[in-house]
Amino acid sequence: MADNDGSDLFAAAGGILDNAVAVRRDIHAHPETGLDLPRTQELILDRLERAGVAGVPGQRTTSVVGVIEGDLPGPTTLLRADMDALEMPEDTGLPFASAVDGKMHACGHDAHVAMLLGAATLLQQRRKELPGKVVLMFQPGEEGHGGAKLMLEEGILDAHGTVDRAFAIHITSVVPSGLVTCRPGTILASSDEFRIVVTGGGGHASMPHDATDPVPVACEIVTALQAMVTRRVPAFDPAVVTVTTIQAGTAFNVIPETVECHGTIRAVSDKTRDLVVDAVRQVAENVATAHDCRASVEWMNGNYPVTVNNAGAAERTLDVARKVVGSDKAVLMPSPGMGAEDWSYVLQAVPGSMAILGAGPRGVARPAPNHSNRMVIDEPAMAAGIALYAGMALN
Repeated sequence: MADNDGSDLFAAAGGILDNAVAVRRDIHAHPETGLDLPRTQELILDRLERAGVAGVPGQRTTSVVGVIEGDLPGPTTLLRADMDALEMPEDTGLPFASAVDGKMHACGHDAHVAMLLGAATLLQQRRKELPGKVVLMFQPGEEGHGGAKLMLEEGILDAHGTVDRAFAIHITSVVPSGLVTCRPGTILASSDEFRIVVTGGGGHASMPHDATDPVPVACEIVTALQAMVTRRVPAFDPAVVTVTTIQAGTAFNVIPETVECHGTIRAVSDKTRDLVVDAVRQVAENVATAHDCRASVEWMNGNYPVTVNNAGAAERTLDVARKVVGSDKAVLMPSPGMGAEDWSYVLQAVPGSMAILGAGPRGVARPAPNHSNRMVIDEPAMAAGIALYAGMALN
């Protein structure tokens, strides 16, 4: 991409924004979750065909891979969009709100797909100025199912020649619309999902001395985990431990035998991740033992490494963003976010980066965040995403 054509690329993205919005709304109204996204896959294949790009469906999951050959010599660039929604209700009141009970695109993946499809259109139109090759990675199962890892195992980095560099965008509703932010090194945290089962002895609620009540023990474990984080984890290498569900009991007058707690650990370094994973087990088991109970800790799915941007790739991302959206809207991200991404697996294998694209709804002082049942985005921000995807390949 020449030094002065970023604004031209942004204008071209604006010219296809209406189509991208229509695609995004179609996907938003028909969310699919996990690794089985047949409708979304079919939509992507159809839109790629309309753009003149051959799409290849995945073998192990409902992924799609497209390839665009440039006329100029250059590197092979991998561009990725995740496709899956979340298992949750939607309460936005949008005219294109989810038509599927208990499923919602509350993390912007619908916009990611629409933006990458838009970028595919621009890149196909600009093959004469495109250096090298572009591999389009449409990936299901980011929300805890490790879809990126499955696509790596299927050979996406080798099937179309060696991938030299990789780039992804994540949209967010809590950053001003059209702002692009990126940073070298850690940009997102690791993720570990745990389940703690506390086992005591059931009995009559009026006679707890004849039982071994696991409920207050589970509550003490939750509190002790928070104290553990503040006392044992360095403040400048942080972690978050959140217990999100506690389930126990069947009746008001029965002390249950077991309590189940479910939660997540986030950390921004492997060192702290290992420390906290070990400490969660230690705290749970020892607090339970102190109260004559037992605690078992099980690690679940959704365990992702830290997402680490290559330093050179992050600087190139910001440079391209300055050309595309303007220097005032391309900002160095001051610290990592505590969300997690299976894009981390790709960045372990290929020098690359992820950028965060702001899409905060205009005029809303405190917008609902990603993963909220009321999360909405400012759709015009998608033009910046389309142009940035394309610019990272053309640069």
